[in-house]
Amino acid sequence: MARQVRAEVTRASVLTAAADVFLRLGYANAGLNEIIEQSGVTKGALYFHFSSKEDLARGVIDEGQIRLVAEMTSLSDGPAPALEALVALSYVAIEAASSDPIVAAMLRLQHEIGDYKGTHGNLVVTWLAGFERLVARAVEEGDILVEDDVSAAALSTFLLGSWMGAYVVASATDAFDDLPRRMERVWYFMLPGLVDASKLGYFRQFASRRLLR
Repeated sequence: MARQVRAEVTRASVLTAAADVFLRLGYANAGLNEIIEQSGVTKGALYFHFSSKEDLARGVIDEGQIRLVAEMTSLSDGPAPALEALVALSYVAIEAASSDPIVAAMLRLQHEIGDYKGTHGNLVVTWLAGFERLVARAVEEGDILVEDDVSAAALSTFLLGSWMGAYVVASATDAFDDLPRRMERVWYFMLPGLVDASKLGYFRQFASRRLLR
């Protein structure tokens, strides 16, 4: 049991150090030697858990996904109306990345590696499924209005693409600190196409209140 605990502590130390190095240097420029030095583990200990830099990066992605999904699930499965949950979710990812380097590294790495995969499949496919459920519920609740030829799957793809696009542009222009305000603008411009005019003011204010939290 003690050996297992030590192994878990070692693995956590490696992931924490790797997240910091990947965040500072990016995937291409990060080196295993620097990660080993920062984590304080031996080379053998690192390779016991991760066979390569790519394997380690995907381990960071896995851990970041676990942490982010835990934050998102409490919202998506909660009692709030589905559209409010969708708006809140777009900020939760930003807030988690701001406070948790492993989540931030996960978001950067999946883009830089290019296939959006951890070790258990494509993360975006998982996120899309969750968005689709919320969109379908928001339609049932009468908050999202859609034409008959617009599916929940198509709308959820658009919404997630808008969020991910805002993140990529902010990251590429070194403007991550401005991302919450940009997300509020995303909702400001999208909401007129989603909700009845009588509800527009409320949901725009809801998005603005999330920005100020």
